[in-house]
Amino acid sequence: MHARFLGIGDLVETPSVAVVVDVMRAFTVAAWAFARGAEKIVLAESLDEALALKARHPDWMAIKDGPPAPGFDTVNSPGLLRSIDFGGRTVVQKTTAGTVGALAVKDAPLVLCAGFVVAEATARLLRTREGDSVTFVVTGEDGRADEDLACAQYIARRIGDARTDAAEFLHRAAASRAAAELAEGVRQGVHPDDVALCLEVDRFPFAMVAASEGSLMILRPRAVPALTDEGPVPV
Repeated sequence: MHARFLGIGDLVETPSVAVVVDVMRAFTVAAWAFARGAEKIVLAESLDEALALKARHPDWMAIKDGPPAPGFDTVNSPGLLRSIDFGGRTVVQKTTAGTVGALAVKDAPLVLCAGFVVAEATARLLRTREGDSVTFVVTGEDGRADEDLACAQYIARRIGDARTDAAEFLHRAAASRAAAELAEGVRQGVHPDDVALCLEVDRFPFAMVAASEGSLMILRPRAVPALTDEGPVPV
């Protein structure tokens, strides 16, 4: 399988398979929301759209980057939302990089959103697409965020070899600028456990698939068979 690694601004054509990576913190947060019972996540194009969707659907929950703000239920922090019960709820998410990256490839036949917490499930689903070229969208820092690139390269390596050791890739992510900014409180809306939670490999057994549903881009969890009973996964 051929893999390429691009920033959002480097996308000039619609890929056949896109893996949008945002480790710190959009897609770690999304995975936690699903683990806490969310049914689906709407990836909003703007804060205004997120608030408008929330206004039309008061039972939905809205998440944003940065500090708490009126109209939003919580912020983009896995440490802060891991105790929230999302049972059966729809979540609207707007972040600086992750949701932007997913929307940039919304016309791709297959769009996966990923972080370390769903790495193996993502790689396992991609193994069923042997022969496809995979574009990893490195969302942070105009494609230069080392935590996102490390995770993308780790997943790419895991596609071919499930025994790939995560240590080198986690070390790079832990030493990234994003990790430092979270740890030092430079960013707002942060929990002290956020970096550690973003670096938990294979915490969750599902991949996350985004697809257009009507006018919205919707992210949903996708269970992936274990290695021993692996077979074609419907996409």
